[in-house]
Amino acid sequence: MICKLGIIRAEGVDPYANLALEEYLTFHVEEGQVILYLWQNRNTVVIGRNQNAWTECRVEEMKRDGVLLARRPSGGGAVYHDAGNLNFSFIARKADYSVDRQLSVLLAAAESLGVQAEKTGRNDVTVGGYKISGNAFYQSGDYCCHHGTLLLSVKKDKMAGYLNVPAEKLRSKGVASVKSRVENLSRWIPGITPEKAAAAMERAFEETYGQKAERVELSGQARHEVMAGRERFASESWNYGKETEATFQTKGRFPWGGIEIGFQAEAGIVRECRIFSDAMDESWIGRLREVFTGVPLREAELLEALAGSGGPPEAVRDVENLLRQSM
Repeated sequence: MICKLGIIRAEGVDPYANLALEEYLTFHVEEGQVILYLWQNRNTVVIGRNQNAWTECRVEEMKRDGVLLARRPSGGGAVYHDAGNLNFSFIARKADYSVDRQLSVLLAAAESLGVQAEKTGRNDVTVGGYKISGNAFYQSGDYCCHHGTLLLSVKKDKMAGYLNVPAEKLRSKGVASVKSRVENLSRWIPGITPEKAAAAMERAFEETYGQKAERVELSGQARHEVMAGRERFASESWNYGKETEATFQTKGRFPWGGIEIGFQAEAGIVRECRIFSDAMDESWIGRLREVFTGVPLREAELLEALAGSGGPPEAVRDVENLLRQSM
């Protein structure tokens, strides 16, 4: 039963500190509490937990222009953040976590600002058919986080310039380019600012849950833990991962997302498995790496490992067909 609401705003625009604060809040949320965390990043490309930075982003252009790369702990695809984004996180224990209710906060905030928004698919919020918010999710045991972006006045030309969106992904969504898929709320609400959007989100949060929210204050120890977490989120090993030549490699795109699989084998045994994906189910992608490692690099054994991975049936079937066709 929800008996306590908390609201906290990030103090700065450092994406690594902001992600670390989100992680801290996620693993310290109390039973019966729901937290709304609002934050902004400086110019940053944020990739999903299982994505390959080198194929999803134009890394050299980003480095040239001082755009940061950050990897979040949830699945899904790459997004571009700048001062025209307001990012939000809903954090709760499993018993109090409801994506539909959390999205209702977003829809109510948009309505209070004068636009009619709707939820489409699993992770998008749209206005007039244009995407104004993308959402992603992660869970660890009893702890849950739902986060997303609200596009206010993002520089869409920069967004298109730094993201390598696969053409087949765009075709599957029936659009010509990443710029045409998304739209800023400023199109319908001239002069919208992060402060106005944040105030609308806070009001909608309290109204949707029917309670007044308290401001979340961080202790000195909490700040110390956040800064320790920042170091990990800022590390190259976390953001870029380890590059290894693959003995076997294949990739495909399906309704649930794209996947790229690479096996590095020694003496016919998979010693390292690299899997990149923008699938929303980030935990299953992580399990795939584990179940394939140590398996003989042969079709029958790989398919047997895949069958025991516990993934969504349609996704397991698609990856099975991909492996059969590629080996």
